[in-house]
Amino acid sequence: MAKTYEQIQQQIEKLQRQAKALQAVEAKGVIDQIKAAIEHYGLTAEQLGFDGAKTSPLATSAAPAPTSAPAAKQSSKPATKSTNKSKSKPQFSDESGNVWGGRGPRPAWLRDALQAGRDINEFRIGKRAKAKKTPMPLGAAIAAVSPLTKTAATPAPLTKRSKMSYGDDVGHSWSGMGPKPGWLKAAIEAGKSLADFAK
Repeated sequence: MAKTYEQIQQQIEKLQRQAKALQAVEAKGVIDQIKAAIEHYGLTAEQLGFDGAKTSPLATSAAPAPTSAPAAKQSSKPATKSTNKSKSKPQFSDESGNVWGGRGPRPAWLRDALQAGRDINEFRIGKRAKAKKTPMPLGAAIAAVSPLTKTAATPAPLTKRSKMSYGDDVGHSWSGMGPKPGWLKAAIEAGKSLADFAK
């Protein structure tokens, strides 16, 4: 049997009440998740693009509709200015062009660099040169200089020459340093001595 107009209207009203109840339940869950994320990351209303008037649901719901609309219009201008400030003036950057405003959670590129042992001041814009001039620890300085002092104190390998040189009639020669060449080994195995090839 077909439903009358009044029956359909009653059904619509019933479904709308059910929808509002479901929306309230779902909204509570979403609000709880948002609150948990804000608390976990330490986010502020300014970072989210809101000011104090927008973030207070009790204030906006309690206030009459006509007075809340102008307040929202007035507060939207400073919010956009503050977000533009944070975007236009990054505080940190790296060699790849990544930037961070210094507020909110640190980006992945900065976290990775800090875990690799870099100093956050190396990425501070305007102070990068100063951060690079920080003095090297004494132990690291000694370790960095010690290979240079060793090479300066140690004679060059060219100065270590053998007093004797060896050669045969075919034109083979050996300086006397390092392993014996194959032609000399073969001659010694054939019964000759090293003195036979001395020059």
